[in-house]
Amino acid sequence: MSFGHTVDVAVIGAGLAGLAAARALRGHGLEVVVIEARDRVGGRTLNHPIGDGKIVEIGGQWVGPGQDRVLALIAELGLETFPTYTEGQHLFEHRGRLHRYRGRIPLIASPALLEAWIGLQRLDRMARAVPADAPWSAPRAHTWDTETVETWMRRNLRTTVARQAITMVCKAVWAADPADVSLLHLLAYLNAGGGVDPMIETEGGAQQTRIVGGSQRIALAMAAELGDRVLLNTPVRKIEQLNASAVVHSDEARIDARRVIVAMSPALAGRLVYSPALPADRDQLTQRMPNGSVIKCMAVYDTPFWRADGLSGQVTAATGPVKVTFDNSPPDGDPGVLLAFLEGGDARALARHTAEDRRAIVLSCLARFFGAAATTPRDYVEKDWSADEWTRGCYGAFMPPNTWTEYGPALRSPAGRIHWAGAETATTWMGYMDGAIRSGERAAAEIATIAEVPARPGTAGTG
Repeated sequence: MSFGHTVDVAVIGAGLAGLAAARALRGHGLEVVVIEARDRVGGRTLNHPIGDGKIVEIGGQWVGPGQDRVLALIAELGLETFPTYTEGQHLFEHRGRLHRYRGRIPLIASPALLEAWIGLQRLDRMARAVPADAPWSAPRAHTWDTETVETWMRRNLRTTVARQAITMVCKAVWAADPADVSLLHLLAYLNAGGGVDPMIETEGGAQQTRIVGGSQRIALAMAAELGDRVLLNTPVRKIEQLNASAVVHSDEARIDARRVIVAMSPALAGRLVYSPALPADRDQLTQRMPNGSVIKCMAVYDTPFWRADGLSGQVTAATGPVKVTFDNSPPDGDPGVLLAFLEGGDARALARHTAEDRRAIVLSCLARFFGAAATTPRDYVEKDWSADEWTRGCYGAFMPPNTWTEYGPALRSPAGRIHWAGAETATTWMGYMDGAIRSGERAAAEIATIAEVPARPGTAGTG
């Protein structure tokens, strides 16, 4: 039996962007419904229980300075935060050796590391010329969009160490390899996030803070406010635009609305059926914005034993599939949790292994960093976001060469009665939780200013 709703706005996707859009629209007095394919809210944020009421975040998890919208929303929803654990010494791999250091950067006398630092500073300067809201308008947009981060590195960096450093940044931010990502996209992203340091740092950067009880609580709290306006287990198949309305079709529901917000990654949005068809540039864009590849892995131990050895749990490594780790323990440090990322080509390669082999490989990397005790966790958790049916990759989408300059304006431009949200569409903190929230609120504001809205409130009954 199918059921129907008649609303002012239908929002597709109950991640942070879609829920933020619905919350904002309700604030404008509009009637909304949020339609979600999964059996849960949260999108790319997801808490996973590890016993005694505690969790680890197997999706997006950090917030930091400058991410004003997500920080304000956390406060509005009555949630609390705590700092990422950074006490002790970090580990940095250089020329096959692990070095201990404190502070922001390892103090190693190395011309190659100096070249890496200079390279990152140069990218920061270039990024200032790339408007995050219109990267295609940058003075050198076409030049920068015709090359990848990889080709830029090969032309501008002489040492393998410097190239490895920028490769680690590329994988850590986009879960993609430098050969995949347009240089213009990297520069636009840096501009949107305030530069390299705010994006990659822990203290004072985007990894500074976590949410008590897990980041999915943000979505859960917004969904609780919306109540039965959130429909779960309802995959949308088609959006039909009529003269004065739009109809959203799922297997068991029909939603009639004046406007629609699609809060999905471009690749997934491109899998819906549109009637009439989307403008060609928007459809072409969805074919050219792949999601990154990441497997998020966590080993759970009785105690954070690395702390007793004076280590923070943070590692930056040049070799092996695990190149970045964090201490991801609960606020009280019980149990101890080490977080390891598999990103880009490393994630794709290991996704072809069995779960048992992948676990062994990850634990061997942790043992290389933290000793034999790392090989015997009491629990092990992983999430391959590329294999998730309703996500198909994280952390978000990225643009290969010749995409921003050819199709960039279609990223946010409404298609008739359809508006676009999602972290990829943000112009501040693009790709982050903060950007997702901003994107939803921006799409809601677009609709709220349209003369035909507000329409009559109300919800139709079963049909």
